[in-house]
Amino acid sequence: MAAREKVIEMKREITPSSKKLLITYRALVLVLLALVLLLITGSLFAVIRPSDSGPLFRIGGRTEIRRGRNSGTASSSSGETTAVFSGIGRLRIPVTGKATNSSAEPALPATLILSISFPYPVNDIPFSEELASRIGEFRSVAIGYFSALPEQGITRLEEEAAKTEILKRYNALLRLGRIETLYFTDFMVIE
Repeated sequence: MAAREKVIEMKREITPSSKKLLITYRALVLVLLALVLLLITGSLFAVIRPSDSGPLFRIGGRTEIRRGRNSGTASSSSGETTAVFSGIGRLRIPVTGKATNSSAEPALPATLILSISFPYPVNDIPFSEELASRIGEFRSVAIGYFSALPEQGITRLEEEAAKTEILKRYNALLRLGRIETLYFTDFMVIE
């Protein structure tokens, strides 16, 4: 009987604060189990899915122009899909002008705001990667070309001549493909 008397019964009391911790712990375990289940399901789906299938969804997206007979764009015999590369972004190019007239008074500095884009074939992955890797060089070429012009040259700029010159300089940088056409958007001179 003495042994029985020495046995102390251990009971744990559940207080309101420990009850909140228990609920939080259970919720975290359920979230962890759901994530593990999601990873296993995704892995199995990736193993079962054919390797030549396209993506299930796209984040972001590309502007695509489908060339063909029934589309509203230019017809192409190959039926290739092209996208518009606008990764160069909007350029703000300071243009420091020379004298505006015969007086020795310098012209006020102006800023040229310009966006450059061009079509490229979507299916040519190496060329797409080269374009993305040369964004900084494309920006530098355009900034160098336009900032070298005097302010009078900017206001009387022949757009086609500028496109031709920049296109020539861009294609000199590229090794895996060629750019056929350039588009200037947001072409503004702010004084």
